[in-house]
Amino acid sequence: MKINKHYSEISESYLFSTVAKKQREFSAAHPDREIIRLSIGDVTLPLAGAVVKAMHDAVDEMSTKEGFHGYGPEQGYEFLKESIRNYYAGHGVELAADEIFISDGAKSDLGNILDLFDKDNTVLVTDPVYPVYVDTNVMAGRKILYAPATQENGFLPMPDPAVKADIIYLCSPNNPTGAVYTREQLAQWVEYAKAQNAIILFDAAYECFVTEEGLARSIFEVPGAKECAIEFCSFSKIAGFTGTRCGYTVVPMALEREGVSLNKMWLRRQTTKFNGVPYVVQKGAAAVFTPEGMAEIQENLNYYRRNAQVIAQTLEECGIWYCGGKNSPYLWLKCPGGMTSWEFFDWLLDKAGVVGTPGSGFGSCGEGYFRLTAFGDAEKTKVAAQRLKEALKTL
Repeated sequence: MKINKHYSEISESYLFSTVAKKQREFSAAHPDREIIRLSIGDVTLPLAGAVVKAMHDAVDEMSTKEGFHGYGPEQGYEFLKESIRNYYAGHGVELAADEIFISDGAKSDLGNILDLFDKDNTVLVTDPVYPVYVDTNVMAGRKILYAPATQENGFLPMPDPAVKADIIYLCSPNNPTGAVYTREQLAQWVEYAKAQNAIILFDAAYECFVTEEGLARSIFEVPGAKECAIEFCSFSKIAGFTGTRCGYTVVPMALEREGVSLNKMWLRRQTTKFNGVPYVVQKGAAAVFTPEGMAEIQENLNYYRRNAQVIAQTLEECGIWYCGGKNSPYLWLKCPGGMTSWEFFDWLLDKAGVVGTPGSGFGSCGEGYFRLTAFGDAEKTKVAAQRLKEALKTL
């Protein structure tokens, strides 16, 4: 019996586990200090009323013989897939219901989709990058290439025709940098993928924060993307489902490789390895797209946008370079005083009692940068911003 040796090639702990451990140790040593977390991308507002009512109604259904639901379709109930299809249509993207697969979150599917690909495929990711993209491929033993995302290119790297890749990860709005690709920029990635016969895995988990014209909310806004891309999205950010768990993956019918439909492959994989998302949760997710649900959810999104404005204003007043925060819940700032990412983490925690996320945890190009999130409580975000401002005056 042999174990997977590639697990020894990843770090022993997940980035956010390390951040949480450091916070616990600091709190234990300073029990009288209030710590404000602007680190992990977890939401803080409760579920929308329309969502809660739909879930209550679904529970009531489940209490009757006529309304009880046991095993559902592994790929999701039609009522939710139709709601998602209409949501995309509202943004000018036409999908078939059979191209939409309901999951328990984008993170799961971003790892599980790798079941469809040979381990000898070469993977291209941007750097800095969401750690899941890298770790899941290291676990499988794939070769990973990096496209540097830097301050000079606006943390939006573009394809290099000289680089050969089979699987390409893109995240826009980006986690961790908050940078967002335009449709024209994504069109260059689609052209590159087609030239390479590669597949783009497009993480659109934060699409709901895009408000500016010209910025893409879906890779499928680009003509031809259905022939080379799979899209992942989640209800975690748009509807606060981080504790409820529901997402979806779009695998176009037009996507084929070696004469095989990846849509059919993914359906076969899901029906084999996944038992579906609970009926009650899917009913709640469908309520997100009702007029009542969307109205309440926009209020929540605006709440987080205001938090981002508070942090952004503080950084501007202090002369700190940053990107993101406008079409994204994340602000990516340059560490002041020439500090490394972890040095600034420790300094900020000690001087201001504020926890953020070191940029180096997202890759080598993240060194010297730092991520703050707008998903916190509004009043605590204001306090954190004031503490940050006062701490920076001491440098």
